[in-house]
Amino acid sequence: MGVLKKAALAGVLVVLLTAATVSSAALLEVDQLVDIVRNEGQAIPGVKNVLDDISDGGPQTVLVIGSDRRYQDRGIKGAARSDTLILVRLDPDRGVTAVMSIPRDLKAQIPLDNGGVATDKINAAYSLGGPNLTLRTVRKLTGVPINHIVEVNFDGFQRAVNRLGCVFIDVDHRYYHSNVGLPLSAQYAEINVEPGYQKLCGSQSLDYVRFRHTDSDFVRAARQQDFLRQAKGQFSLSSILGDRKELLRIFSRYTRTDLRSREPILKFLKLAFLASKNPIREVKFPATDVAGGTYVDISPATLQQTVDEFRNARESGGARQTNDKSRAAKKARRTQRRRQAPGLPPGIIP
Repeated sequence: MGVLKKAALAGVLVVLLTAATVSSAALLEVDQLVDIVRNEGQAIPGVKNVLDDISDGGPQTVLVIGSDRRYQDRGIKGAARSDTLILVRLDPDRGVTAVMSIPRDLKAQIPLDNGGVATDKINAAYSLGGPNLTLRTVRKLTGVPINHIVEVNFDGFQRAVNRLGCVFIDVDHRYYHSNVGLPLSAQYAEINVEPGYQKLCGSQSLDYVRFRHTDSDFVRAARQQDFLRQAKGQFSLSSILGDRKELLRIFSRYTRTDLRSREPILKFLKLAFLASKNPIREVKFPATDVAGGTYVDISPATLQQTVDEFRNARESGGARQTNDKSRAAKKARRTQRRRQAPGLPPGIIP
């Protein structure tokens, strides 16, 4: 019995020491990740008092601004222009990450520092007051509490896509434009992406998601959200975690964010990890063209309905996998077969 007691005690000590070692290593790893964000990241000045507080464990809403700010121009005032506005809501309890693109031509009330209000495209807020004014304008428009703001530049987007190994996309038609022989007034970003299922890397992926000159802003927003959804579905959590430090370095070097202190960074990393297993739910922003074509607009009632859908988004109950044996999946497949038009091959619906 004495030998057995000593063996049991030794086993307990081994387990405790192992747990302590693993915990220490985990804490050290977390500290290293936080240090990468703090030491290599860039701060957005003037937004600290504009953001909404976060309750422990609660969902977070992030305003993502896509800009053409170059890394070498990061210290030059006015060296960037906003190109994309996306709200992302991380809420693991709802089993989905909600994403909503706001059209940059949306007619909006921009709150000015002198107390006045300017009526202009929401994209103009960035030119007038940078990320701070953009944040205030989006919050005034939607009424959604915004907890963090991230400004992503084009270089960072390309580097992240390349680091992940590029993204396979089903391109619906040829995207092409050449500036050869055109006057300056008719020149814009060149692109040459052929149709079909293919791997898009670096500059090609950026050209694809930015293209809008023969499309509406709504089509471009749908294309951007589709790209994000496809990218998320093609990379496992383990592969991302395995390359977490370099990906975090890219995020830090090529973005500007309010995340600077240890506690908010830890909260955000934890929530991002918990939400990473969830699918992306796209919430459409149903604005309509205003007469004359200068703006797009949305009625107060439709805007409120859209915001409610964004804040309360849940995972779709439809079938997502062909081998899904659940009752919901079988019911969805039966409904699909009933809707299938004569002459179409199996799996194809109008």
